Amino acid sequence: MRDYKKELENRIEFIRSQLRESGAKGIIFGNSGGKDCALVGILCKMACEDTVCIQLPCHSKQNFGSDMDDALAVAKKFNIAHRTFDLTPVREAIIQMMGDEVSLNNNALVNLPPRLRMTTLYTVAAAEGRLVAGTGNRSERYMGYFTKHGDGGCDFNPISDLTVGEVYEFLRFLDAPASVIEKAPSAGLYEGQTDEKDMGVTYAEIDEYILNGTGKPESVEIIKRYHRVSEHKRRMPATFAEVND
Repeated sequence: MRDYKKELENRIEFIRSQLRESGAKGIIFGNSGGKDCALVGILCKMACEDTVCIQLPCHSKQNFGSDMDDALAVAKKFNIAHRTFDLTPVREAIIQMMGDEVSLNNNALVNLPPRLRMTTLYTVAAAEGRLVAGTGNRSERYMGYFTKHGDGGCDFNPISDLTVGEVYEFLRFLDAPASVIEKAPSAGLYEGQTDEKDMGVTYAEIDEYILNGTGKPESVEIIKRYHRVSEHKRRMPATFAEVND
């Protein structure tokens, strides 16, 4: 049986070690109202009193509605300091700046908010001597379901080894708000968007394959394809010296 009490202690110590080694004064993370942000926020707050979560709504109505409600519910329950910055005007300014010079496709548009969010987090972190905590889980990382140089960027990540199912289990152990645990996983990039609908496979299927190497043939094929084409996201950028050694 999993020892969550011991695991909690180990993760808290990991976070504290990152602070000691960096000399940073505090922690900052993006609080989208989702499961991963909730778990990271709870862990960081337990490890460091000076933890701040930032709500960064951008364009999508969902960001300003249920996502915001869930984000603030976690902040309130676990006494995490919070701020909100509306990135919608920034997104619109960039799109307008591009004008007729660049034809922005859907891929460019949906990846813009995550990169704006990470820019904002690192700006605040630099101004206040904080580390940026990552909020990606193992299942998302395996699938490459994150934005390169967006939500994939961070100084440390205390949950990157946990599958989606394990994140939910940990949240139940910590008594996180039910609204966060029960909602469908979504990046909130556009109205009605869900992770599983985007990928065409469920997180339960992804977790089964990651942990056991098993699954329905059609689901395994999707998972393998996502993992293969997203390999570049999990690597450091190639450098001349490396490829010419």
